[in-house]
Amino acid sequence: MHPGRQLGVLGLIFVVLYLLVFFGGGAKGSFADRLKPKLGLDLVGGTQATYIATQAGGTPDKDSMERAREIINDRVDALGVSEAEVVVQGNNTIVVSLAGKADDQLKDLAQAANMRFRLLIGTTQDVSATAVNPPSPSASGVPSANPSGSVAPKASASAPSVKSSPSGGTGGQGGGEAVPSATPSANPSASASAPAATPSASSSPAPVTADVKAKRAEVEKKVGAALWAQAEKLTAPVDLSSDPKAGLAYKPFSTLTPAEIAVLSPQMQFNVPTVSCGQLDKRPNGSIDAVDSQVVACYGGQAKVLLDKASVVGDDIASASPQLDQQNGQWVVSLDFKSEGQKKWADLTRVAFNATSSDPCFTAVQALYGSAEHCAVAVVLDKEIISAPQIQGVLTGSSQITGSFTAASAKQLADQLKFGAIPVTFEAGPMQTISATLGYQQLQAGLIAAGIGLALVAIYAFFYYRLLGSVIFLSLMLSGLLTFGALVFLGRTIGYTLTLAGIAGFIVSLGVAADSFVIYFERLKDEIHEGRSPRSAVPRAWHRARRTIISANTITIMCAVVLYIVSIGAVQGFAFAMGLSTILDLLVVFLFRHPIMTMFANTKAFMSPRVSGLGRVLRRTPTEESGSSRVKEA
Repeated sequence: MHPGRQLGVLGLIFVVLYLLVFFGGGAKGSFADRLKPKLGLDLVGGTQATYIATQAGGTPDKDSMERAREIINDRVDALGVSEAEVVVQGNNTIVVSLAGKADDQLKDLAQAANMRFRLLIGTTQDVSATAVNPPSPSASGVPSANPSGSVAPKASASAPSVKSSPSGGTGGQGGGEAVPSATPSANPSASASAPAATPSASSSPAPVTADVKAKRAEVEKKVGAALWAQAEKLTAPVDLSSDPKAGLAYKPFSTLTPAEIAVLSPQMQFNVPTVSCGQLDKRPNGSIDAVDSQVVACYGGQAKVLLDKASVVGDDIASASPQLDQQNGQWVVSLDFKSEGQKKWADLTRVAFNATSSDPCFTAVQALYGSAEHCAVAVVLDKEIISAPQIQGVLTGSSQITGSFTAASAKQLADQLKFGAIPVTFEAGPMQTISATLGYQQLQAGLIAAGIGLALVAIYAFFYYRLLGSVIFLSLMLSGLLTFGALVFLGRTIGYTLTLAGIAGFIVSLGVAADSFVIYFERLKDEIHEGRSPRSAVPRAWHRARRTIISANTITIMCAVVLYIVSIGAVQGFAFAMGLSTILDLLVVFLFRHPIMTMFANTKAFMSPRVSGLGRVLRRTPTEESGSSRVKEA
């Protein structure tokens, strides 16, 4: 055996680990800051956000709330946050608590993530400001209803798009063939007089519930029955280019709240000129989630668009993942559809691709972008249109959502689609900072208690095993340093958070480590008692004790894994800490304890009963004559 090699490997592991601690995983700040582990709610406090269910038709059932809690918890875990608290309070509230300052992480956590793919069938400019305050005639006597001179939202060559992804989902081209893509033809120079696209006359309105009818009656009373009837008769957006004052009659609609705007029919939201994008964007969550109904949304902050019924929805997506497009270096979200969803997606893109210039969807694209080659499909997430690309081919394979994504935003969208849509609509409640439930004083007291216990173990080890006690002490120190370094690095990279339960897991693992010393040293005594010299007893004792040590530690690791899988919260943190430290202890056993004992066996001090700690077993060897013992100096 060459003990120096094992010790060298252990030293290399320490060097690599602490290089990662000080310089890897986004390390920043002073060296002292880089050595700080990520602490949990019970030690440093954190941020608490409240989400209140706004389920239409009453309070959501318990199963829906539990499913929503599970999805939110999965999203929190995907953020790399450990030891978070996600609980249901009452009948309609979910409370999420994260350690530290986490306002940005909590902001979109309860977003429903209802993905809808809809054919774009109508476009009109948001002229609400002009309709309420018409401009005075220009010097030439020609009214100017569109000061900006553009119907289209701001777009560029890098505007969001949906395109077909080659096999393997790499985002590049494969097989030497052009990949059909859906890229918007951006042309912000569209004329103010460009006709607004109107919905298809064959589209039948979705049935209206009694609750919506009652709310519409309240809005009708607020704006006046005559104006309501006039707005219902509109079949196209009011044209202000010829008469800028034509929108004044609809001014009462500009006073409606976003919640009141949400109960209007899609045609009324689209055609009434005083309904603004500001009102549409602030509608309650879930306002345009209906699959079997046309909906209205805003695109680019300047255009109102009318969207057809949702032919493809988020449930048709089998998986979603963020990827870096190798062609342009931009982040995209790759989508794989289920078998039935793939058929729906192909049918939808076929309709958009084969549409003629006489179709409403074709006119809508022309009004939106200034020119059109094919119809467009809008990718809608909750109330936001992520992209509205023209379809330039029938998409039959995996597809990609591209746009101005960062690595974080692409991952967030992919996680939302992967874990599914939340079955309950939530409104964000108060967000507040919460104080630590234990605090630094309790943490310091716990660490002092752990230090005292460790010191007592060391004192007993030195008293009972003498020189061998130094092996115990050094092994525990090395194991503790490895554990601490791993704790800091994992907290920075995967978000592992240290709580009091985790500290308890580490302390329990130290007891397991101490047990392995007892197994080894007592086996060593037995070998010497049988008449072997210390030099030959060390490898033989190691060979026999190794199996027992591995078995005991394996059982501990298996228990930690099972406990981690079946538990949640603090218990999960306890299991992770115990499993991690037990694995690191095994590393120290093989790379330090056995090599250092081999080195000690070759020293004179190890042969001395007074120094080695083996005591009487070095002085006593069995006799063959009487079975009694005689004293023999080693």
